[in-house]
Amino acid sequence: MRMFEALGQFLAITTVYATPLIWASLGGVFSERSGVIGLALEGYMIFGAFAAASSAVVLEASGWGAWGAWPAFFLGGLAGMLLSLLHAYASVSLRADQVVSGFVVNFLAFGLSVYLVKVFFHGAGQTDTLRQAVFGRWGIPLLERIPVLGPSVFATYPSTYLAFLAVLGAYLLLWHTPFGLHLRAAGESAGAAATAGLPVRRIRYIGVLVSGFLAGLGGATVVLTTTGNFSHATISGQGFIALAAMIFGKWHPVGAFLASLFFGIGTGLKNLIQLTPWARDIPLDAILLFPYVLTLLVLAGFVGRAEAPRSLGQAYDPEVR
Repeated sequence: MRMFEALGQFLAITTVYATPLIWASLGGVFSERSGVIGLALEGYMIFGAFAAASSAVVLEASGWGAWGAWPAFFLGGLAGMLLSLLHAYASVSLRADQVVSGFVVNFLAFGLSVYLVKVFFHGAGQTDTLRQAVFGRWGIPLLERIPVLGPSVFATYPSTYLAFLAVLGAYLLLWHTPFGLHLRAAGESAGAAATAGLPVRRIRYIGVLVSGFLAGLGGATVVLTTTGNFSHATISGQGFIALAAMIFGKWHPVGAFLASLFFGIGTGLKNLIQLTPWARDIPLDAILLFPYVLTLLVLAGFVGRAEAPRSLGQAYDPEVR
C-alpha cells in the first residue's frame, strides 16, 4: 500500500512541476518556429511570476478571495508578453544578436522584478504570501476515483488542465492552419517566405509575443500553485529547462509536452530522494542539481539528432533576399 501511495505522490509532484515547463516550452516553440531564439523564456517566467504574485496580493486584499487567482494568472501572461516586446523589437526591428538580446531580457527581468518587489512591499525581499488567491485542485468526476492515477492526474490544478488543452491547441494552430504554416515558413526560410508575400517581421513579432504570454503563464503557475509568493529564487532555471524541453521535443508542441513531463519526473525524483532516510548522507546541493544534470545528459544524448528551423537566429533584412 505504501508503494502505491508513494507512486501516487510521485505522479502528483511530476504533474505539478511539469506544468510550468509545458507552458514555457510551448512558448519556446512559437518563438523559435518563427525564427527568433527563445533564450528569454526564463525572463518571461520571472516577470510573469512577479506580476501574478503582486496582482494576486492586491486582489486578495480587495476581497476577490480564491477568484483572484484567475485574473492574476492571466496578468502574469500579459506581463510576460509585455517583456517579450523588448526581445521582439531588438531581434526583429533592430536585427540585434538574438542570443545577447535574450540574455539581456533575462537579466532585466530578474533585476526589475526584485527592485519592484522592494518598492511595492516596503523593502521586503518577497511578496506577501497568498492565503486565498491561489488555485485549488479540481477533480474530474469518476476519473478522480481511479486508484493511484486518479488523485494524481485527474484531481489537480486548473492551470494543468489548461496546459494540456494548450498543447492540443498549439499543435492544431501550428500544423493545421494557414497561420501556423506562415509562422513555420518564416522560421524555415525567411527570404522565401517574404518572396511568397508573407509579412515576415509581423509574423516573428507575433511568434515572440505569444512566446512571452505562454511563458508568463508558466511563471504565474509556479506562484499560484506551488510557492504562494514571489522572491528572487521563485524562478531559478525553469525557463532554461523549458528551452531544453523544447529542443528535446524537436520544436513540436507534443514533443515539448512529453519532454516537459520527463523533466517533471526529474524534479519529482529529486523531491522523493530528499524524503528518503538514506538521502541524509548525500549533500543537499547534489540532490538539488539532479534535474539540471538530467537535462545535460538528455541534451548530450539527443540534441545532435534534433534539427532546428533553418532560419533560427538569423536576422531578417527586407532589403536583402
